[in-house]
Amino acid sequence: MSGAREASCRILHMVKITVRPKSSLRVEFAPGELELIGEDGQPIDLTGKPAISLCRCGGSTNKPFCDGTHSRIGFMAAEEAVSQAVKQELPNQDLPK
Repeated sequence: MSGAREASCRILHMVKITVRPKSSLRVEFAPGELELIGEDGQPIDLTGKPAISLCRCGGSTNKPFCDGTHSRIGFMAAEEAVSQAVKQELPNQDLPK
């Protein structure tokens, strides 16, 4: 077949991000399918890592990665923290779900 075009295709893998309660964001990906850029604008080497945990509490000394600080500082996700604050302000009222 002269003039036929060769089709190129790339198989895309899914990146899975799991929000862990009172913890980190767990990011799972196929090798080479995730690019993480640091605050300096440079790519962070993820070679050999099929998954990473990203800090959500702001307390990690190894940002952007989680170092477990959330468990030592009593981190609560925003939804839970707001819910608890509202319950403390309105302790005798039924809250909408």
